[in-house]
Amino acid sequence: MLVYILFAIGFVLLIKGADWLVAGSASVAKKYNVSDLVIGLTIVSIGTSMPELIVNVIASMSGSSEIAIGNVVGSNIANILLILGIAAFIYPLTIKESTILSEIPYSIIAVLLVAFLANAPVFNPNYNLIISQLDGLVLMLFFGLFMLYIVKLAKEGRADVVEDAPSEVLPMGKSILFISLGIIVLFLGGKWVVDGAIAIAEQFGLSQNLIGLTIVAVGTSLPELVTSAVAAMKKNTDIAVANVIGSKYVLIKT
Repeated sequence: MLVYILFAIGFVLLIKGADWLVAGSASVAKKYNVSDLVIGLTIVSIGTSMPELIVNVIASMSGSSEIAIGNVVGSNIANILLILGIAAFIYPLTIKESTILSEIPYSIIAVLLVAFLANAPVFNPNYNLIISQLDGLVLMLFFGLFMLYIVKLAKEGRADVVEDAPSEVLPMGKSILFISLGIIVLFLGGKWVVDGAIAIAEQFGLSQNLIGLTIVAVGTSLPELVTSAVAAMKKNTDIAVANVIGSKYVLIKT
């Protein structure tokens, strides 16, 4: 019973830990005169993806790769179908032309790239369907290219930061405390979520992949769900769409 309670608490810790890590890191960056644009594109955008990242890293290190893969695939499905669907149900969403021409195609390319890398060994007679360490480097390279693309657009004035760095600058001691607590809380939350997912799969005879695709994926996507739903309620459709497709914190001007 305790493992299920910790499983639920783990999602709360993941979200809160990401908030603390972003707040502390952004405050330190501001103290060293790093621009809000750079903070928004790096610390904030990556920090809000920490729940998924931490869960996947811990699952992978624990040998539960099915949870990691399920979480990645499930989170993308939840982002596009569930979160975008809820936002559109609340208020009709306007899609920018550049989103259709650049960000959506890049998202499709990312999915096709993962599918290709996972199935590439099929041409080997003694193949195993895996995403190797080399494949991981390739994926990170493409992520880096996408970030460079966003930074380039921002510098050219063709992108607006719609949700930049936190405005409050914390004292250095408090910033370090927030960063430390964020890391610790993220680790604990991630471990409890992974342990709970494994326990649920074992008790109910379900595959870890199914748990990752459903409960874990939706749980780690809660921050995006809340952001898009609130944005739609405020009729700010740009934020609702940008939160799901492409960069969460940058909108591309038409």
